[in-house]
Amino acid sequence: MRSGKIPSMRILISNDDGYLAPGINALAEQLSSFADIVVVAPDSNRSGSSNSLTLDRPLRVMKSDKGYYSVNGTPSDCVHIALTGLLDERPDLVVSGINQGQNMGDDTLYSGTVAAATEGFLFGISAIAFSQVAHGWSELDAAARLAKDIVLRNLDALNAPFLLNVNIPNRPYAALNKVVATRLGKRHESEPVIRSADPHGNEIFWIGPAGRAKDAGEGTDFHATEQGWVSVTPLQIDLTHGPQLERLRTVLP
Repeated sequence: MRSGKIPSMRILISNDDGYLAPGINALAEQLSSFADIVVVAPDSNRSGSSNSLTLDRPLRVMKSDKGYYSVNGTPSDCVHIALTGLLDERPDLVVSGINQGQNMGDDTLYSGTVAAATEGFLFGISAIAFSQVAHGWSELDAAARLAKDIVLRNLDALNAPFLLNVNIPNRPYAALNKVVATRLGKRHESEPVIRSADPHGNEIFWIGPAGRAKDAGEGTDFHATEQGWVSVTPLQIDLTHGPQLERLRTVLP
């Protein structure tokens, strides 16, 4: 183990902005200061790809000059390939990000950043997804330092494996002085699609912007980041609606 590393600490890093994105490079630089890291990320921007796996074509893995692996697939593809065939050793933690833009409330269902972390969680590995609240990469170094702080926190009180979704305001490091546990808020419905035409005059559609926050009350990720606080939300995968299940049993033969 190299000097300065935590013994046996291995971290797999991925994202949805692509292996060249500033966010993943800043995150890798911070985490490599104390752990052995491997970066496996999409070869291009795959934002909004959610938990999709590529099943209709083969995937290619390339290695960059920096030693990062790039995959011509989704964030989930990247983590799946890493864990089931690429890596010789199982990582202790899967970290995704740092994403350019928030992943709060309903965003988590669509987010490729959260999906990469979720894929690790599904394999029984604790995972953390990191996002900056605003686009533009402002104060990225501060966000990366904060991400390192969270990874190094004593999280033994959490049941492993855990899945955390972290949103970091675009503020200087000294101003990121409060990290709070939150629940997911909720957005209004998305804005309508944007109609346009291609160069041949054929009608095309662009997905409209995400809706505004509908549930942004105290305790939510929206509320925390609005105050300038770092939001940390524990996620789970069980989508079963318990009360509805009981009602359903009463109406089915």
